Amino acid sequence: MKIPIYQVDAFTDKLFGGNPAAVCPLEKWLDTELLQNIAEENNLSETAFFVKKGKDFELRWFTPKIEVDLCGHATLASAHVIFNHLDYDKKLITFFSASGELKVSIKNDLLTLDFPSSPPSPVEMPAELIQGLGKRPNEVFKSRDYLALFENEDIILSIEPNFDTLRKLDCLGVIVTAEGDKSDFVSRFFAPAAGINEDPVTGSAHTTLIPFWAKRLNKNTLHAFQLSRRRGEIFCEYAENRVKISGHAVTFFEGEIVL
Repeated sequence: MKIPIYQVDAFTDKLFGGNPAAVCPLEKWLDTELLQNIAEENNLSETAFFVKKGKDFELRWFTPKIEVDLCGHATLASAHVIFNHLDYDKKLITFFSASGELKVSIKNDLLTLDFPSSPPSPVEMPAELIQGLGKRPNEVFKSRDYLALFENEDIILSIEPNFDTLRKLDCLGVIVTAEGDKSDFVSRFFAPAAGINEDPVTGSAHTTLIPFWAKRLNKNTLHAFQLSRRRGEIFCEYAENRVKISGHAVTFFEGEIVL
């Protein structure tokens, strides 16, 4: 059996930037264990698999260790593959996923994810969070992930996490964020419990970051950077129970998996 595979750099307009994702179009769903083994073999933060269902698509995402219920950059990468490599002639894609219906549109090569909003609530500051980040945040919030708010962009860049400590927290990941020097906000994302110490660019984290910063800055259209080594640029819009997360993507390679 042969499965097509694409590797796409998401949330960037240049190769070797943004967040790489593997994308595998399938004719039908394969056994979950096999999908997990493929994701582990790819050893990227996410591998996306999709199956065409009528005019829409079913979509799943796997880290090298677990299946997750939402992934932004691999959804962006999947849409990029459909729009650019699979002779899809419409401007809107509908995915059905563990997080419900997700839409991706394209305009002038800019892809826009329409995702559910996941605003955070204030929580007490766990000792393991301070120890794991090596710095004390100004404030801490939580939705799916912990969100640690810091004073400025320089602090975000300087954080050197203890991933063994962060792995003990009761969450999927940890977002660190601050107002940006040349953008509305910046962030980094750590998810050692999911097998990803630092994710280069994280669309799902922006379902929390966008409502947080929209209310804090009193504006619904925002510009953001994720400050990993590969760096990613995100254009954001807040619409109460939904967020729009936009970015570019480029194909690194296409090939086949032989099973």
